[in-house]
Amino acid sequence: MQTKAVKQSAKKTLPTKETKLPMAAQSSYEPTIVAFLCNWCSYAGADLAGVSRLQYPTNVRVVRVPCSGRVDPMYVIKALQQGADGVLVSGCHPGDCHYISGNLVARRKFAMLKSFLDYLGIEPQRVQFSWVSASEGGRFASLIEKVVSDVKKLGPRGGSAETFRRCHANN
Repeated sequence: MQTKAVKQSAKKTLPTKETKLPMAAQSSYEPTIVAFLCNWCSYAGADLAGVSRLQYPTNVRVVRVPCSGRVDPMYVIKALQQGADGVLVSGCHPGDCHYISGNLVARRKFAMLKSFLDYLGIEPQRVQFSWVSASEGGRFASLIEKVVSDVKKLGPRGGSAETFRRCHANN
């Protein structure tokens, strides 16, 4: 039989919905974003933004994937578990996928992921999905600014990565 003190300490370690930072602390907070980008379109759009010297936040870590349809939702969960504040998955526009329908598969996967994130206690707004073609460097730069701004408004994820790992290891 557990004592009352043990039960209370167990309650304290469970992560809850993300906590908000005071506005003063939030202004200096810079979120870390992991972006899974399709090789053929979104990554090329990011490359065009760089070659065109378009300014966008530098706190995005790009992971180049063959197709957005190959991004397993567990990669997104793992990125959040490892300390990312937000995740962006971006692929080709519908009808332009180099693998015929990979981007449509991705759209279905991430529609389901949104409800699963809520179940895990993670705000679904931390994960965003978009379409960017190879010729849309400006759109890519503005998308990154929007994602960073949205995640910055949410503040850092509540609980440490270790707490998240410990509480969701058996789920």
